[in-house]
Amino acid sequence: MLRKIRILAMCSIILLISISLVYAQKTKFKVIAFYTGINDPAHVSFVHEANWWFDKMANKYQFTYDSTNNWSNLNSEFLKNYQIVIFLDTRPDSINQRNAFEKYIENGGAWMGFHFAAFALMPSDIEQNWDWYHNHFLGSGQYKSNTWRPTSAILQVEDRKHPITKHLPKRFKASPNEWYCWENDLRKNPDIRILLSIDSTSFPLGTGPKQYEIWKSGYYPVVWTNKTYKMLYINMGHNDIDYEHNSQKELSFTFKNKIQNKLILNALFWLANKK
Repeated sequence: MLRKIRILAMCSIILLISISLVYAQKTKFKVIAFYTGINDPAHVSFVHEANWWFDKMANKYQFTYDSTNNWSNLNSEFLKNYQIVIFLDTRPDSINQRNAFEKYIENGGAWMGFHFAAFALMPSDIEQNWDWYHNHFLGSGQYKSNTWRPTSAILQVEDRKHPITKHLPKRFKASPNEWYCWENDLRKNPDIRILLSIDSTSFPLGTGPKQYEIWKSGYYPVVWTNKTYKMLYINMGHNDIDYEHNSQKELSFTFKNKIQNKLILNALFWLANKK
């Protein structure tokens, strides 16, 4: 009897090990998303939606997705467990966290950033005091202006040969968003590869009420990569909220757009060097 129990125990252990090995083989890569999620209701809405969507995609496509609002985890010991880092709404502020992120990227780590993760403005509560990130890594410099209120835009695929965009339509309608304009002209940076921009058919873009929040012309890149690194910036990430009536009701969702979702999934697998 005791011998049978031992055999059964050994079989159970072997089975558990086998299941673990099969799961490990199926898990293609590991993603960690950092967020703050406390300031703007639209950004908070996006963070909640993004965490739900990425978790759903992780289950469907068999990768690992974790998220945290503890920015102290942005350290070398923690990051070595992940192949991709995502900034959902903000960027790190401490020197140690920034140094750890730079080291991670310089050593071949991958990054995806959304919307407010690129924001910086002098003077403001979020100042441009990280030159490597804003000028070298992103290339955009600091924030210059934005459209208001959040509205859809027709996006144009600038580079149809890139793995992220080659199966997308030439133009498509994006989810409502607050669109950003930047200090630097990314077209003049040889390290930057612009993938999507706002198509001219979108103008006028924005509804105001302030006239300078309505774009009537110009060139505005919204998705790009830096050829020196494994990275991608996506300007989308600001849901529409019922600000006028102070109800905080969500009026739009970023991930209710199949083409846009395909773009993000393509980017995720490209960053992970997976098909």
